[in-house]
Amino acid sequence: MQLPLTDPDTLFEGLLQDLPPETAHMAREFKAFVRAKKVKTPEQLLRVVFFYCGLDKSLREVAGTFTALYEAITDQSVAERLRACGPWVQAMLRRMLSLSPVDTLPTGLRFVVIDASSIQAPGATGTDHRLHLAMDLLSLQFIEVLVSDVHTGETLKHFTLAPGDVAVADRGYAHCQGMSAAVQQGAELIVRLHPFSVVLCDTAGAPLELCAALKRQKMETIRTLAVALRSTGGQHEVRGWVHAYRLNAEQANRARHKCRQGHKKGTPNAESLFLAGWVLVFTTLAPAVLSAQTIMALYRCRWQVEIAIKRWKSVLDVDALRAKATSPLAEVWLHGKLLYALMLERRMRRQLGARWGWLDQERLGTWWRLWGMLKEEIAPIITGALFWKAEAWESCLKVLAERPRRRKLQQLPPEAIDMLYRCGKRQQEGLPIAA
Repeated sequence: MQLPLTDPDTLFEGLLQDLPPETAHMAREFKAFVRAKKVKTPEQLLRVVFFYCGLDKSLREVAGTFTALYEAITDQSVAERLRACGPWVQAMLRRMLSLSPVDTLPTGLRFVVIDASSIQAPGATGTDHRLHLAMDLLSLQFIEVLVSDVHTGETLKHFTLAPGDVAVADRGYAHCQGMSAAVQQGAELIVRLHPFSVVLCDTAGAPLELCAALKRQKMETIRTLAVALRSTGGQHEVRGWVHAYRLNAEQANRARHKCRQGHKKGTPNAESLFLAGWVLVFTTLAPAVLSAQTIMALYRCRWQVEIAIKRWKSVLDVDALRAKATSPLAEVWLHGKLLYALMLERRMRRQLGARWGWLDQERLGTWWRLWGMLKEEIAPIITGALFWKAEAWESCLKVLAERPRRRKLQQLPPEAIDMLYRCGKRQQEGLPIAA
């Protein structure tokens, strides 16, 4: 018979098997844990990180929960400890990605889906941070995650690619400089073409009139053109093929309506409206290697990274930044939240099997519901709620109490309190309330 656990740290250690094995050593190496005070061990410090980043507790709630488990600590002390955790959390995040197994398709190619997502600070109306993500399209496993400020745009230059990799990205990455950087690393490309962000040329280097080349194409058919893409200044060039699929009349009308709505000034020109009725995908893979139909189908699978980002935001609130954009705690929260997400995903794959959601087979479901259930399973392990000490509640109240401030918490005026007291006394004596 298994004896019940009496130590919150023993149960929490079960989560560590889904983190790098040298997590505690790295805490000392990166100066996140220097000496034991209120926080006695690196594992306790990691629990504080998950309180704040994983479960989205406020600094004072972190302090109260830690007080219920161990000993009294203030929210100022929690903030100080968290600020020192930035390099440690980032190092663990990199190690989590490097430990992830990477499989390739039988053709020897690895399809890497690349996308980005915006993060807003509390009260902000625009983007404050941006997540840059690369995911293996076969296993749906993230292989690279970067956090940047709002001034860093979407480009393939951010990612480490290798020969055999095929970068799959949307039209936001259709810039010659980034695509050229990926090709120089030996990677191939499948990118949705933005015809107005590059200069289109034919294989001889002459300007290519795309509308004229596609004008006679029938609906719901694909036309393949050998092209050279150049940057507007001519510094960068990428050669490949454009696969152009013409939408049917209903789809084209919807796309043109969307084009008109998205046009900021006036109405779009005739060329923009014409090309809105097409799906244009650029690739460096020759048609002899992968057919145009296969390229189009692979690009449609790019939606899986969008689903993963939506899952992160919906289930884990990755976009609900808890700190000010310029605060050191913002970097800790962002990287800590990603570490929490990768730990949850690794736990899910370990318990259910890594191939449960792979795209090379008929899938039984998606990760959404499983993530939600695992989140609920992990939460009490992190908080240690079963081990909160009853005698610690008095200390918790002190930790959670409001600090002295100019604007006091609301209280009934003395006259109203006196009236309520008199009314209550009259009710007890059986007298009418009104005098």
